[in-house]
Amino acid sequence: MKQRIQNMRDIQHFGEEGGVVPVIDVASTSTFLNPADMERTFHGELEGCYLYSRHSNPSVTAFGKKFAALEGTEAALGVSSGMAAIATTLDQLVSAGEHIVASRTIYGGTYALFKNLFPRRGIRVSFVDMDDLSAVERAILPETKVLFTETLSNPLLRMADLKGLSSIKNRNGLKLVVDNTFAPLLVTPADFGADVVIHSCTKYISGASDMISGVIAGSRDFIASLIDINSGSVMLTGPVMDAKIAHELYLRLDHLPIRVEAHSRAAQFLAEKMEAHGVPVFYPGLKSHPQHRLMSDHRNEGFGFGGMLTVDCVTSKRAMELATELQNNKFGLYAVSLGFSRTLMSCPSVSTSSEIPEKEQREMNLSPGLLRLSIGFTGDLETQWQRFQSGYDRLLKETR
Repeated sequence: MKQRIQNMRDIQHFGEEGGVVPVIDVASTSTFLNPADMERTFHGELEGCYLYSRHSNPSVTAFGKKFAALEGTEAALGVSSGMAAIATTLDQLVSAGEHIVASRTIYGGTYALFKNLFPRRGIRVSFVDMDDLSAVERAILPETKVLFTETLSNPLLRMADLKGLSSIKNRNGLKLVVDNTFAPLLVTPADFGADVVIHSCTKYISGASDMISGVIAGSRDFIASLIDINSGSVMLTGPVMDAKIAHELYLRLDHLPIRVEAHSRAAQFLAEKMEAHGVPVFYPGLKSHPQHRLMSDHRNEGFGFGGMLTVDCVTSKRAMELATELQNNKFGLYAVSLGFSRTLMSCPSVSTSSEIPEKEQREMNLSPGLLRLSIGFTGDLETQWQRFQSGYDRLLKETR
């Protein structure tokens, strides 16, 4: 991973006047000095030129090259959101009458896409526990095309056995698509056989909770297929990344390693304090996490175990009361999303996983009182712990 970070930093696109950063190219369309070249481009006979920003844009291309170097893939394409990345990737890989095997524990928006929208397109999805490889094998049908998982599941923080899933997809001639939003730099799915890696750049890649964006990383051929003029799902449905956002993300990638290390360090510190205090905390960096060893086998050294942890408060009412207490104590903010410099808290059962019916939430062991914490890195860690402990203990005393 150190070499990949170096490769990413070695990519440099200079500004038109020699600036140390590239200019933002906001043009929606590009000129052709030879009119015949436009015709050749539309026919797919000419590559490497810019046509129209729904097809390609210099700023988005620069970001894609830099991101691919970091993720260890041949190419990458920025799109308008993480959900756009998921939807267009699967649109490109799966057709009507075909089938996807997906993780049971995934982001609620992804679940709703698979459960409610894909059936209208004639695409079936089976949800299974991705850490049960035998269940994955049993769910595969003759028409299955894709295995879909999150590296660390949202919100349960279950680690996917990417090595095992890759073996299954190879034996069955499938594609493995991995949403790596929770684990940038921590895990490199392409190293374990993932064909396509997706991120919601809204989260850690941005790091500032100030934009919506996504990225798709994979083979050069697959990324090219997404923007094919006649059959590309990104080209034809149009969820392109804005050039200004691409430029901003291009610059933020340089300090992503520093931010990820800081998130992990803060989360590890707080998780250990919570566990010692008797708080029912769930964090991959704790040896009590059932997949601590599995994540240790998959993760890149030097970046810790990530910034996400959960605390089980049993009921959603109690979780929201704790979050209110912690927000009043200035420990964090009660808000969805993650990867921000400050701690963000949410109760998934009534927010980011609310699209999943209660019965299925129970089947995936999603407690209604689960409080998800995206640990930030600002402030003194000991002070943050004292604020959490004070709020947690006060709530416990009031509910006894």
